[in-house]
Amino acid sequence: MKFFHIADVHLGAEPDKGYGWSADRSREIWESFRYAVQQAGREHAGLFLVAGDLFHRQPLAGELKEVNALFASIPDTKVVLIAGNHDYIKGKPMKERIQWAPNVFWLENEEMEVVEFADLGVRVYGFSYHSREIREPRYEQLRPKDNVCKNILLAHGGDEKHVPISRDTFLGTKFDYVALGHIHKPQILEKDRAVYAGSLEPLDKNETGPHGYMKGELTSQGTSITFVPCARREYKRIKIQVKEQTTQFSLEDTLEKAIQERGVQHLYCVTLEGNRAFGTEFLPDRLYPLGNVREIQDNTRLAYSVDTLKEKYKGSILETYIRLLEEEDTEEWKKALGYGVEALLESGEEMP
Repeated sequence: MKFFHIADVHLGAEPDKGYGWSADRSREIWESFRYAVQQAGREHAGLFLVAGDLFHRQPLAGELKEVNALFASIPDTKVVLIAGNHDYIKGKPMKERIQWAPNVFWLENEEMEVVEFADLGVRVYGFSYHSREIREPRYEQLRPKDNVCKNILLAHGGDEKHVPISRDTFLGTKFDYVALGHIHKPQILEKDRAVYAGSLEPLDKNETGPHGYMKGELTSQGTSITFVPCARREYKRIKIQVKEQTTQFSLEDTLEKAIQERGVQHLYCVTLEGNRAFGTEFLPDRLYPLGNVREIQDNTRLAYSVDTLKEKYKGSILETYIRLLEEEDTEEWKKALGYGVEALLESGEEMP
């Protein structure tokens, strides 16, 4: 039996709010979700598993109807969902908010419940959040009823405030597959058995790398899992090594070429490193328009020679400062020396 496993879609989110591409990102999240659902239908998946945080916050009625229409478009695929810490159950249960398609099954109780699909030979277990936090490690030593059929656990958590989970949590629990949500980067706790699908689309500048969903198959020989990238964009990091001869214009050219090579659709966090010439200051406001630049960090340092500075500014505050620190050989002291020299040079207070 084939199954799809998604998590942390966060429909309704507006990543990078205030940036020019934010509205597009909100739409692209919906598009990636629609693609995953449609792909499950095309591939005749038996199950479509949603491991929490389908919505970024309490969903609106219109959003529920849109989601339901998509699920109804794959009537031969059973859709099983739990609510996570973002879309936790509040007020009226999900089952009562709209008339869901016959193939949609919410596991929305606070305690563990199970739905069995005899035609697929599988049971799916899970519980939903009814508050933003659950601090108890509720998945420890959890066991399926028996092994008469395949057993799948839908689970959401992984930090101290949201059901703590470690790499040992599911050892010996006898589930054929644990479909995990909450951690936004895809990762494997136990090969082919306990897996975080990650978010369909990256939602934050720190969520670098590919995003998508897990596609699996349950057979008599066991479970096999494949990660399928489907995100419209990625957050990528660019490091540019600055030299003394680097100018603002040459820096702009370098960044523009780097963005073109990596893909203009992606989102970039840029770090400037190396040594810049004295008197050279880079203007980040001229770098942002060169692409979808999310962040610029200028870690460059002034290029200088300690011996030259001591000679040039003999008898000055700067010479005294250098002599106090230059004999220390630790990395921390070297950094302190560099910061102090740069501050004194730029402030003009290096003379007595």
